[in-house]
Amino acid sequence: MTKSIAAFQDEQGRITGWPSDRRRAHQLAILDYFTGLFEPGVSYTAEQVDKILSDHSSAEDMSVFLTELVEGDYLATKDGLYWRADARPGALTASE
Repeated sequence: MTKSIAAFQDEQGRITGWPSDRRRAHQLAILDYFTGLFEPGVSYTAEQVDKILSDHSSAEDMSVFLTELVEGDYLATKDGLYWRADARPGALTASE
């Protein structure tokens, strides 16, 4: 991804908000950044996903990030678990 997410990060490197739709390349860069926070082949509970996103974001409403990750096929979900869509989960579950 060639677009930088720096304009959407605070001093600690956390994502501060979601770019407008006309800045789709920046949205995709942020989704790539968030996807990289999840280990391939590992399943995460909703609480674990929320914690990961909140640890790396200072935005007031982080639900847009999870919605975009799932709808954009970056994360897959079933039965209350989430995993990277590019790596089906095995027997591994992220520890809290």
